[in-house]
Amino acid sequence: MRLATPPRPARGRARKVAAAAVLLLCAGLVQAAPQQANAASTRYEAESGTRSAGSTVDTNHKNYSGSGFVNSNNAIGAYVEVTVNAAAAGNATIAIRYANGTGANRPADVSVNGTVVSSARPFDATTNWDTWADSTLTVAVKAGSNKIRLASTTADGLANIDYIDFGASGGDTQAPTRPAAPTCSAVTESALTLSWGASTDNVGVAKYDVYEHGNKINEVDGSLTSDHLTGLTPHTTYNLTVLARDAAGNVSQASPAIDCTTSPSTDTTPPTKPGTLTSSNVTANSVDLTWGAATDDKGVTSYEVRSGDNVYKTVTGNPPGTSTTLTGLACDSPYSLTVVAKDAGGNASPASNAVSFTTATCRTDGGVPSSITTLSSDWTIPWGTYWMPDGSSALVTERDSFKVYKVTPNGTRTQVGSVPNAVTTDGEGGLLGVAVDPKWATNHYVYFMHTAAEGNRVVRMTYNGSALSSYTVLLQGIKKNRYHNGGRLAFGPDGYLYASTGEAQTPSLAQDKNSLNGKILRMTTDGRPAPGNPFNNYVYSYGHRNPQGLAFDRNGRLWEAEFGDSKKDELNLIKPGANYGWPTCEGSCSTAGMTNPKASWPTGQASPSGIAIVRNVVYMAALKGERLWRIPITGDTENVGTPTAYYVGSYGRLRTVTKVPGEDAFWLSTTNGDNNGSGEAGSDKIFKVLVK
Repeated sequence: MRLATPPRPARGRARKVAAAAVLLLCAGLVQAAPQQANAASTRYEAESGTRSAGSTVDTNHKNYSGSGFVNSNNAIGAYVEVTVNAAAAGNATIAIRYANGTGANRPADVSVNGTVVSSARPFDATTNWDTWADSTLTVAVKAGSNKIRLASTTADGLANIDYIDFGASGGDTQAPTRPAAPTCSAVTESALTLSWGASTDNVGVAKYDVYEHGNKINEVDGSLTSDHLTGLTPHTTYNLTVLARDAAGNVSQASPAIDCTTSPSTDTTPPTKPGTLTSSNVTANSVDLTWGAATDDKGVTSYEVRSGDNVYKTVTGNPPGTSTTLTGLACDSPYSLTVVAKDAGGNASPASNAVSFTTATCRTDGGVPSSITTLSSDWTIPWGTYWMPDGSSALVTERDSFKVYKVTPNGTRTQVGSVPNAVTTDGEGGLLGVAVDPKWATNHYVYFMHTAAEGNRVVRMTYNGSALSSYTVLLQGIKKNRYHNGGRLAFGPDGYLYASTGEAQTPSLAQDKNSLNGKILRMTTDGRPAPGNPFNNYVYSYGHRNPQGLAFDRNGRLWEAEFGDSKKDELNLIKPGANYGWPTCEGSCSTAGMTNPKASWPTGQASPSGIAIVRNVVYMAALKGERLWRIPITGDTENVGTPTAYYVGSYGRLRTVTKVPGEDAFWLSTTNGDNNGSGEAGSDKIFKVLVK
């Protein structure tokens, strides 16, 4: 907006003001009588928005709309910001009307709710200051209030901004193409460079997101096709994929995955043996431990509390602490524990002295896991388990083989068929949940959720007790991606089918009540939205990242376990119409209108999948955490007691927990044979756990 040629401060400022107005318009902060630009958009005059200090509203040029235009101050970061209210989450089109009579580009960052969606967007020269042009882009907005800011990236400030036309949700719905296969280079013990083939998009790629086993670890601008990752662990394999997204929030399918292994550490000196380990305050489920600090030539990074090869707890910090309370122990059981120090190179010290003790007698009202036995072996990623209404057998799905098995109470299994049209995603997609109709004795219906060519589906088949037939699609259009496909099915006491869906690595979908993704859905057995759903569609609750476990308690209330991103995993009590926060919240937060979890864990201790409720206690399987969490419900309230962990590291990645009908017991399955586990095909098991 203003070059130092003839002193045209009004023009320069007008440009900036206009730019500011554009931003304001986009953000909807412009509250002064917006005009209807056309049937699909609302016009916001820039002069009604918020602008940076030094910006003015001017009228010294022709052909502007409203009462003037915004001429920003000549500075990097000069801005206009507006707040718009969107009726629903989704994509919206903003058309920024500007003039630039200087002959030089005046680029600006366009951001929505603090996130830059178009970096250094060009606002090229127009014929003169009286000539206006439109710069149009599609952005993702959330339901309700959205702040849109236009900020200059050069000392010339913004172009003059006249108005912004804010379009209804819709616009660009085309996702970028899948990025080409990544490669690794410049690998060291703590860093590597990941490169990939560029995506294409009808509007343009705004960002590339880098994922490691389903968790986003970094992002780079859409103009780049490489990322230098730092802070990695030596001699560790990272399974990496890349996704492209455009300014509207459309996300591509994940690139092919690549395993990149960092170099072995050059540090070969282990820490010294920790000092004397002592135990105290032994209860039925916990013990206090204290030990002396170890030393290391480069520094101790953690201590591991171990029993043999099993790691019960890792204590970190800078430096890591030398005491901890170990919870989740089995009551009335003997333990022998040691402590080992580790450094950044992965070197482990000699083990400390061992302490031995026996936990106190079991006193928990709801009971605790008292024995675990192998029920069935030779599985490869058993994912869903659902008992027949008569309790005579259960159906179990295998995720990547698409096979369905009948398993009897003594562990005998028989394949009863496969689910047609199922495909994998080389990640978490495939044949997922299964549910049996409560009226199976008369209709013989069973239900599956699986990944198909176009996305994820809920389907129905007929099962006569020995074979599957009559594949029928009930619901499709649920977006898929390599990770975050949800997949759990359960029938509620109301007779309706509940399904959990992930946000397909597209966080904005979780807040869109018109999207099937990032939700818990509730439907009839013929695939229609269930009567009484809060938004008159399939959606029962929303704001979910990757919901997995579903279980109903004795009061008919629905509990749900959910994968977090990098901070917190969640156990939620689900209520119709409630918003569970993702991507604004991960774990508990204070944002109005969002529902906090009843319990949460660091992602390294959980990454939860299936849950079951036995004697008013929630049992939650943990994948990355490799443990079973026990979370007691406090009577008939909405509160839970202190979670405790069992089988930490003993059986690997735990996937599904299913109550055994008529018994204080549950089945517990592993998925060590998946692409995140260390087991081979056929290494997975189903256990039976008794609760006493």
